[in-house]
Amino acid sequence: MIELPEGSWWDWDVLHFDGSQLRLAAGHDLTYHHGLEVVFTDVAYLACPTQFRDPRFREPTPDERALVRRHVGEEPPVIVAFDVDAPAGSDLLTCLVAAGSVEVVPGLVYRYWRDNLAAGERLAPHVRLPEQS
Repeated sequence: MIELPEGSWWDWDVLHFDGSQLRLAAGHDLTYHHGLEVVFTDVAYLACPTQFRDPRFREPTPDERALVRRHVGEEPPVIVAFDVDAPAGSDLLTCLVAAGSVEVVPGLVYRYWRDNLAAGERLAPHVRLPEQS
């Protein structure tokens, strides 16, 4: 199960996914920055919305592990399960990520161009230098 550091991690989105690496971003408001990333490498199975709020991370059930094994052919080193509120109702939506590894990366990540970053700060992967006129 994933252990998150203390913080306001209620807004989440898929910051980056290239078919192998999945980078989930979390913060209290994702408009301008986020303060936490959960990075999965060698993703073999993915079932989660692109944006969600307040996930409840937990151990996968035996049925969820079996589902991943059926789709992947074997049990990957990491299977992470979490539940989120469904967008249109009071039901819970179950999410699963199966991967080779997972890492929790804290740090302030800006979602817009910013010069003179302080120690520990960085820019999101999609941020580019603004064009000069």
